[in-house]
Amino acid sequence: MHKDYPDHHDAELVLTLYDLRREPIMRASRKAMLSDFWPTSWEDVLAISKLDHHLNAAYRQVSTYWEMAFGMARHDIVQPDYLAEHGGEGYWLYAKVLPWVGQIREASPRAFQNVQWMVEHSNTARSMFEGTQARVAKMLAERQAAR
Repeated sequence: MHKDYPDHHDAELVLTLYDLRREPIMRASRKAMLSDFWPTSWEDVLAISKLDHHLNAAYRQVSTYWEMAFGMARHDIVQPDYLAEHGGEGYWLYAKVLPWVGQIREASPRAFQNVQWMVEHSNTARSMFEGTQARVAKMLAERQAAR
């Protein structure tokens, strides 16, 4: 059973997660995933999964970071809605790859399972994800129109 309300332990974990996001390599990886990765096909997603892709390390770092963070909520370590309020950026990559998550999971069955759990089990996460999904779709359409 999940906690109904966050406590000071939840706050400490979320602050620690925030500190980890500020680490220089993580900051650069987050920026790359937010600004440079805009998949429009399975081939784009497959390409970034290859070790020789210039964004592969950033993709792995950001996806596993958010899976670790959201896993804390899934496994009752931190209150889900509280983490959801402070993990909005974690929904961006999921929104970008969601059309191909089934294919991603053929190679990596646990990929994106914790962010999916958050969206399915936290009203806060679901609401934030829906907004993120709409922004990602709009930005992707704008990028395609500019080409």
